[in-house]
Amino acid sequence: MLQPAMDRVKSSMQQVPNAIPKVIRRTGGANSLELERENFERGQAVSINKAINTQEVAVKEKHARTCILGTHHEKGAHTFWAAVNRLPLSSNAVLCWKFCHVFHKLLRDGHPNVIKDSMRNKADLADMSRMWGHLSEGYGKLCSIYLKLLITKMEFHIKNPRFPGNLQMSNRQLDEAGENDVNNFFQLTVEMFDYLECELNLFLGVFNSLDMSRSVSVTAAGQCRLAPLIQVILDCSHLYDYTVKLLFKLHSCLPADTLQGHRDRFQEQFKKLKSLFYRSSNLQYFKRLIQIPQLPENPPNFLRASALSEHISPVVVIPAESSSPESEHVVETEDLVDTDVPSLPAPPEVKFDDLFGTSAAIDPFNFNSQNGMRKDDKDRLIEQLTREIQALKEELESFRLESGRLCQALRGRVNELEAELAEQSHLRLQAAGESEFLKAELDDLRRAREDTEKEQRSLTEIERKAQANEQRYTKLKEKYTELVQSHADLLRKNAEVTRQMTVARAAQDEVEAVRREMQEKVKSAQEAADRQEREQVKQLQELQRELVSTQTELDSLKTIMASSQQSSEVLGTQLVALESEKAELVQTLSKVEAELAVQGEELQRVQSSLATERESGVKTAEALQNQLNEKESREQALESQLVAARWSSLQGAVGEAKRIIQDSLCQIDDPAHISCTSSADYLASRCQASLDSMERLQSAREAFLADNTAVLELVRVVTQCGHLVGDTIVQGSATSHMVPVEQADALSESVKTCGSEALALLGQMKQQDSLAAADCGKLRAALEAILTTAEKLRPRGLELQQGELGDLVEQEMAATSAAVESAAARIEEMLNKSRAIDTGIKMEVNERILASCTELMQAIKELILSSKDLQRDIVESGRGAASMKEFYAKNSRWTEGLISASKAVGWGATVMVDAADMVVQGKGKFEELMVCSHEIAASTAQLVAASKVKADKDSANLHRLQQASRGVTQATAAVVASTKSGKSQIEDTETMDFSSMTLTQIKRQEMDAQVLVLELETRLQKERERLGELRKKHYELAGVAEGWGEEEEGTG
Repeated sequence: MLQPAMDRVKSSMQQVPNAIPKVIRRTGGANSLELERENFERGQAVSINKAINTQEVAVKEKHARTCILGTHHEKGAHTFWAAVNRLPLSSNAVLCWKFCHVFHKLLRDGHPNVIKDSMRNKADLADMSRMWGHLSEGYGKLCSIYLKLLITKMEFHIKNPRFPGNLQMSNRQLDEAGENDVNNFFQLTVEMFDYLECELNLFLGVFNSLDMSRSVSVTAAGQCRLAPLIQVILDCSHLYDYTVKLLFKLHSCLPADTLQGHRDRFQEQFKKLKSLFYRSSNLQYFKRLIQIPQLPENPPNFLRASALSEHISPVVVIPAESSSPESEHVVETEDLVDTDVPSLPAPPEVKFDDLFGTSAAIDPFNFNSQNGMRKDDKDRLIEQLTREIQALKEELESFRLESGRLCQALRGRVNELEAELAEQSHLRLQAAGESEFLKAELDDLRRAREDTEKEQRSLTEIERKAQANEQRYTKLKEKYTELVQSHADLLRKNAEVTRQMTVARAAQDEVEAVRREMQEKVKSAQEAADRQEREQVKQLQELQRELVSTQTELDSLKTIMASSQQSSEVLGTQLVALESEKAELVQTLSKVEAELAVQGEELQRVQSSLATERESGVKTAEALQNQLNEKESREQALESQLVAARWSSLQGAVGEAKRIIQDSLCQIDDPAHISCTSSADYLASRCQASLDSMERLQSAREAFLADNTAVLELVRVVTQCGHLVGDTIVQGSATSHMVPVEQADALSESVKTCGSEALALLGQMKQQDSLAAADCGKLRAALEAILTTAEKLRPRGLELQQGELGDLVEQEMAATSAAVESAAARIEEMLNKSRAIDTGIKMEVNERILASCTELMQAIKELILSSKDLQRDIVESGRGAASMKEFYAKNSRWTEGLISASKAVGWGATVMVDAADMVVQGKGKFEELMVCSHEIAASTAQLVAASKVKADKDSANLHRLQQASRGVTQATAAVVASTKSGKSQIEDTETMDFSSMTLTQIKRQEMDAQVLVLELETRLQKERERLGELRKKHYELAGVAEGWGEEEEGTG
């Protein structure tokens, strides 16, 4: 692909032979990127110097657009600031004014990094603003206001990065900018007010500097001043729309009195913006460039939530650029680089362009093609080929990376397959070994079955039971493994182990019965063999006795024969007889000997068979005994594994409980937990539940120590105790966020002590040696301490009895009336004292303020009387047959609201009198008196709301109460108005005289004033944040004291 490209280069070089020397001299060894960067910077410098010059004409759109595109090209504003820093902005007001206009366009439409790159020049812009601020008219004053606006815009976007430079956002993005926090929305609204205030100041400054009686918008000087207002109109339309939406959102979250200052400020800015939009729409200059929206006749009513649907966002429409007079062809005559340097002669410039060409052909940000500059064909071709080579290199590199990644993936896959193949081979060998072992065991069983049918049945039964026990053991082992892996299945697997143990015991009983049966059979066989042996021995002994007797008879016969031989003649006949008898006896003896031999052989055969049977019986007994021993060993191993499984399950439960408590302790140290709150009642219920679980833990531990099979109950109680103690720790920390600092520190310390004691107890229970010595007393004492603290922190209204609650309502209403009467008497006394002491303006101011305070006290007194009458009607109509105290006790939540509102009214009246006294004496602040007035209005509004919540809407007393409430509101407004008027009168008398001060003293005073302003702004920011936190804490404490959270739980 590179060869055809080189051929094209050669052909192009042959077609343009004269351009080669020029190009060589042009580049001078520099690469195309440097040339492109040089052309870009030169084009930007030309456009910036054309846009920002000393001529009092409007900035041309094409030059500003080139600057904007340049920021997107380099993704920042470095080139812009490098060119601007060379301009004499501090010496020419028109030049500074046009710089502000171009910079405003860059902030709105330029690259987002323009704001970040410009922040480093913020100090220079601030110094320039202060310098131009010393001028009271002309472009100097306008430049000072414009620079303040640009600084405010940069600070706003840096502080709120979600807002783009052109301020175009959707409603969802606007909600996300506040992060669903009312304090963020409150602060964002204040910042938008400040932003819009700077825009309006510039608007008014430009209009005040023009002579509106003449058609200034058609003159070049007038258009120079009016042109930046297009950007101001675009900003103001968005700021007005977002301010309205944010105020509606704040009114839905905060009381209306809290946002009174916001509404007043919006009303003022609304009037200014409406007037300025109307005046701008009538100017001929703006009619051709922008369509300005018109604001509604009246501002939105933020006190009515439905008014948001009536709000219409103002939309600014800018016609097509072709209709703008800036699109007309204009011949530029000023210098293209620097307005302060004399222009060069024309011929050298033409010669430079003829020799080297320009970058207008490839530079998308160079709009100077009207000067006749074109890029050389060879440069363009070389750059095109360079880009192609670079693209091919990048593509080749991507192919190389992709092939390397694929090779790596394939190698990994091959390794995985080899590992899988090795695992399969190992499993196959293992299966073959098990098969051989089973075959050998089967052959042994077959040989054992051939011995005897009876033993075969016994051995087959025993083998079947052994296999069943083996299967049960395997299942038990699998269950044990799953038990270790998953704590969630702990209880179910423990029950399975218990069931398997029961089956194993039943199998053991069966094996014991078989063993006893085999022993009895062997014993009976031995007894039968002994019995048969004794009979045979007995028969042998009888035959021996017969043989002995026969031999005895033979001896006697021999003796008789010897005696008979002596008398042969006498006994001849007897001899013959004896001979015959002898032969008969010999025959009988031979027969007896033969029978004896046969009986001896039979005895030997019986003895051999008996020995054989005895040997087989002994072997059978030994085999049975071996099997029995093997079963006993298996049962012992199973029992030990079961004990280990029980202890492992207990350790898992204890470990999980420790993790729960440790997580709770880490959670209370998390900064995000500071926003979590809880009530003392809920903390007390959690503590009581934890104490109950400690009792169950103690009994379950004792039961486990007595019988280790009772592990199921101990595991369940340990897990439950961990959850309850962890919940108590979290709720205790959350409750500490709602109480005073000293009580909060004590409660936090108790909670941490409880967590450490719980961890210590669980650590003892996790060790088998220290389980018996584990003591729950310290943890129980820590929980009781938290419970005691929670009982002390419970709201007082929850401890009142029925009779006390009714009496307290009457007491608080009477105390409020007395406080108001006392306040009115003190105000009258202060008024008399002021008339006697003060004179002039001070007496007039004090009389007006005290008179308005007196009217406010009279209105509050009327309100309290109306509230008493309305409460009496409510009690009479709602109590039925019950007494008044029983009605108050039945409606305790409403009664507590009345008590709280009455206290607030009486306290507000007392504080207001003290503030008025200090103001009259000249020691107080007018602002304190105004704040007290607003607080009294809010407290009376709370009293009215609490009084009419149960009233009949047609009640005459309710109508009187509402009239009295309006009277209090009007009296409060009168107090605030008289206070503001008096403050302004007193401040007007304090004139500032600088006639006797030197220039150095004035400069010193000016610096001190600036320092004081910065300090006050910082303090104002901190006090606003503190006010937001105080309001948030007040709402939380009020909710706990009056049971808002319990009501929500009850309704849920």
